[in-house]
Amino acid sequence: MKKLIILVFLAICANAFGQVERVEPPYWWAGMKQTKLELLVYGDNISDLRPEFSGNVTIKKVVKVENPNYLFVTIDTDGITAETQTLSFKKGRKTVDTYAYEFKSRRENSAHRKGFDSSDVIYLLMPDRFANGNPSNDSTAETIEKANREHQGGRHGGDIQGIIDHLDYINDLGATTLWSTPLTLDNEKVYSYHGYASSDLYKIDPRYGSNEDFAKLSAELHQRDMKHIMDFVPNHWGLSHWLIQDLPSSDWIHYWEGGENGFKRSNYIQTTQFDPYASQIDAKGCMDGWFDYTMPDMNENNPMLINYLVQNAIWWIESGDLDGIRVDTYPYNDKQGITEWVTRVMEEYPNFNIMGEIFMHETAHIAYWQKDSKIGAIQGFNSNLPTVMDFPLHDILPKVFKEDEQNWGDGVYRVYDHLTKDFLYPNINNLLIKMGNHDVNRINQEFDGDVDKYKMALTLIMTLRGIPQIYYGDEIGMLGDKGKGDGDIRRDFPGGWAADEQNAFTSEGRTDVQNEYFDFSQKLLNWRKEKKAVHFGKTLHFTPIDNVYVYFRYLPEHPDETVMVVLNNSDKDQTIDLERFSEGIQGHQKGLDIISGQEYEMNQAMEIGAKTGLVFELR
Repeated sequence: MKKLIILVFLAICANAFGQVERVEPPYWWAGMKQTKLELLVYGDNISDLRPEFSGNVTIKKVVKVENPNYLFVTIDTDGITAETQTLSFKKGRKTVDTYAYEFKSRRENSAHRKGFDSSDVIYLLMPDRFANGNPSNDSTAETIEKANREHQGGRHGGDIQGIIDHLDYINDLGATTLWSTPLTLDNEKVYSYHGYASSDLYKIDPRYGSNEDFAKLSAELHQRDMKHIMDFVPNHWGLSHWLIQDLPSSDWIHYWEGGENGFKRSNYIQTTQFDPYASQIDAKGCMDGWFDYTMPDMNENNPMLINYLVQNAIWWIESGDLDGIRVDTYPYNDKQGITEWVTRVMEEYPNFNIMGEIFMHETAHIAYWQKDSKIGAIQGFNSNLPTVMDFPLHDILPKVFKEDEQNWGDGVYRVYDHLTKDFLYPNINNLLIKMGNHDVNRINQEFDGDVDKYKMALTLIMTLRGIPQIYYGDEIGMLGDKGKGDGDIRRDFPGGWAADEQNAFTSEGRTDVQNEYFDFSQKLLNWRKEKKAVHFGKTLHFTPIDNVYVYFRYLPEHPDETVMVVLNNSDKDQTIDLERFSEGIQGHQKGLDIISGQEYEMNQAMEIGAKTGLVFELR
């Protein structure tokens, strides 16, 4: 009896020491360039436990923090082979708990994976609003917000399977790369569909599918010779994130005294990141303020948090077989911390690509954030961020194609003038260019549904320098007014749900007008796929006259691949004298209009209709 009492007592004590509830990253890979790995171990009152590995893994350091529910265990993976080792947690000589930690084999050539670039066209979609491939996961027991398609800001049921089901549609359209807004778990009570308030950075939201479904999406894309970009949000997590609910230490987030849950809204003044006259209180108000009350602002000056974010990105690149990452709200991050993050990820994958959302409106401000920027160098700063977004170009597009050139500088002259600032960028090919996205008015709303204006805008985007991106539904003329709420610019794609009256994924299901949008988009995007002069060529442009803009994309070493673009943005037909453009025509005799198939003589005057764009292959 005495022996039994002792055994029961020991069992009770063992339980008091706590069980390991999480280890993150949950598994890793053999053969990584960066061999140091910091494991976050979480469980009830586990800080007094001593971790041990069964095999040849060397534990370099064990760090305890303010919260006794955490251990940070740094290991050296150098020389590790693909195998599962036992990670034991001991109290004295007694093993309290174990965790089977797996080291996987990497995919062949994983370290040298090639990221997206200016040869690609990116298709951006919001998964909840694109297509519902698996209605059984619209609502789940483990998530709070349930599906309600009648609610503009609610969950509508789109998921990963819905995307997979329509990859052939995206591929046929001519897009080469998929970017989905975040798919990780967002378990907030309301407005969880957008995904930008993550509750678990290692788990796909079950209403979208599983981690395996995410990897399957990449595999399906790669089978079609397409690429996959993940939306990554280091600046803020969701208030419901398990780690936020039980912080390792108070300095993982920016906590504001007097605010509910430490909340104080950001002042959103991003220029304080480089403004030489900015006050400290304004700079802190931007970088340390919360993006919203359900989105605690993370402190990227905390080295443990940066390690966590670097490892999380690498984990998704490997497990999800990614081709790129898009980083949300990039300038709101702590500048040095996010620079370390992007630098370390790119060191692991030197041919990868990462783009940052720099939602600013001056070319110099955008250029500051691109890798090797001479503007950043003025302040001794190099972001190491390969790709930035050309928001200033986006800002002018609605004005450009709604204006006749009644005043100097109106109409297409705005584009000409915008491009004159390109010398500020260290890499013009790594600029994301777009007509719209999930945060602004849809481009066809701006154009009042005028398909001719859409065609000219798309012609511009698909033939300028940079990486073009379109937003789901633009290719069928979808409208959306942000003034009516974000849900209006994030409408469900018609045909993505079994009960939809219309299926715009098929030619038969689209209206004549929708087919006009789609057919033009499809022809232009598929033509672009093989045009290296557009992907990587130089630009020669001519000052617009009478709201007609002419420019050339060319490769000096391959003059026979020259592309000529003519945009007549005026409300009247025009006759243009081609002699003025001989510097670009370079003796070519003919030009093939890639949309109509009509051949033009390049030594005669050219007639071009009102509100028309022409793209020529010169011959």
